[in-house]
Amino acid sequence: MNTNRLYPHIGQELRFRRRAVLTLLTLCLCFIVIRQLAGSTVESSHAIEIVAEISGPEPSGIVVARDGRIFLGFPRHAIDHKKATLAEYKDGKLIPFPNAAMSLPSDVQAADRLVSVHGMTMDSEGRLWLIDDGKTAGRPIPPGGAKVVGFDIETGNVVGKALLAPSALLPDSHMNDLRVDLTHGAKGVAYISDSSFGTSSALVVVDLETGKARRVLASNPSTRAEPGFMAFFQGRPLVYDPRRPSFPVGGADGITLSADSKRLYWTTLTGRRLYSIATDLLADARVSDEKLAAAVVDEGERPACDGLATDRSNRIYFGAFEQDSIVRRNPDGRFDLVAHDPRIVWPDGLFTADTYLYVTLGQANRQPGFNDGLDLRRPPYLVVRVRIDDAVR
Repeated sequence: MNTNRLYPHIGQELRFRRRAVLTLLTLCLCFIVIRQLAGSTVESSHAIEIVAEISGPEPSGIVVARDGRIFLGFPRHAIDHKKATLAEYKDGKLIPFPNAAMSLPSDVQAADRLVSVHGMTMDSEGRLWLIDDGKTAGRPIPPGGAKVVGFDIETGNVVGKALLAPSALLPDSHMNDLRVDLTHGAKGVAYISDSSFGTSSALVVVDLETGKARRVLASNPSTRAEPGFMAFFQGRPLVYDPRRPSFPVGGADGITLSADSKRLYWTTLTGRRLYSIATDLLADARVSDEKLAAAVVDEGERPACDGLATDRSNRIYFGAFEQDSIVRRNPDGRFDLVAHDPRIVWPDGLFTADTYLYVTLGQANRQPGFNDGLDLRRPPYLVVRVRIDDAVR
């Protein structure tokens, strides 16, 4: 007997109850998922600490001194801003370093001022070194614009300077980042990544005593943008096209030294491999480019990234821009997730200091040049730090 025919109101009530139970179960499941996602977001957001919020311009390089002083570089090659290109962040303000005359735009010869500070580092004696890419947006690099400069951070005095000559500097060069090695040469050696504004990338080695610079590995795959490279930006798959870039692209970019300065590591901005070479070979001007190419070691796959950093335990850090993350490679080749947070947009400059990794978040991929003229950047730009012993296993 079909009770629904005899008592239709009972069937309707049962169907209503079933729908109510299913709706309640669905709501409970959604609540559980939301709680899990929220918990994950809170946990990951606690992994980073905001050090600075900057209304503009975008920061790139960063150095943190032993006493905690923070120095930031603000390049002008993409957007010709009128603020300091090198500054100390102090009490919530950006103070031009070493002074306004050298750091702010002026008519002083390019060789005697800072034009566009990009990568920065600190040597083992606590001196700040930077690479000035020498370029302002829409203009060629002037003579003396591209250079390596070192500062005593206590006095602000220049302790070293090497102008990059045409033999090492090409018209489309983008001198991106550097590391300084005091274990080679009378006054040390600077290793520079030229990621190129075109397709002419390479490494550049500078003797800081003589100022002589040489261009190496320019035709080696380890310094070149990877053909056909595809990256994901905010969920969009984008393919490398040197004629019409839709995201920041280039060759040799991220660069870092091992803790003992015996090896130099580098990555390409457009690629996923980590490379290294012995500094005994790279610092020796007598070693041919062919021998250097034969000595390059492919260290394996790594995240797509911009800047690199090494800590005292010889662990290498990558700003994984596709995953909004900071990732660490251990000496045995294992990787750790150090931090994941939606605020980690385009991690650029990385610097390790004691138990912290400092990172600048510049939003370079949101610039108008990569988005059909639309400026998708959302200030403030952040400088954050992460405890480097709190990796998520």
